[in-house]
Order: sequence, then C-alpha cells, then structure tokens
Amino acid sequence: MSTVVIEHVPVTELPAAWQERLEASPAAKVTIRIEPEVGAQASVMVEDDVPPEFADDPIFGMWRDREDMADVEGYIRRIRASRY
Repeated sequence: MSTVVIEHVPVTELPAAWQERLEASPAAKVTIRIEPEVGAQASVMVEDDVPPEFADDPIFGMWRDREDMADVEGYIRRIRASRY
C-alpha cells in the first residue's frame, strides 16, 4: 500500500472520532495523510476476499452472480460505447 494524501478537507467532513481529536474550528480545512504502519500486517480477508468491514453488508457483492458482468472491463466498455 502506498501513501494517500487528501488535501483541503473541511473538518466537518471528517469522521466524528477524528473531529474530536483535532483542535481545529469546524470551518478549518486539513490535509489527511494515510500511510501503512511499519511492521503492520495486511488486513485479514474473509471468504471470497471480502474485506471484513463489508462481510455483513447485504449489498456488498450483490452482482457477484451476474454472468453478463463476469468480465467487468468488457462490461464497462460495452455500456460506455454508446457515449463515445
């Protein structure tokens, strides 16, 4: 995983737990930097490589069994073809 930097984020758009830790006014804007921790292990994946935070979400994977979407890139190319 590489570092992700998101600039000019309004404090009001941050998760509540993050807002509580900041000593900034709600009108302030911040830069978020997300990077892997040294020595951190990869997150544990559950059945079918579903991230644990989505495992119980009924919407996640709802199109998994669609045969017309087996080739995702091909499917997207087909539906976008009429626009280009």
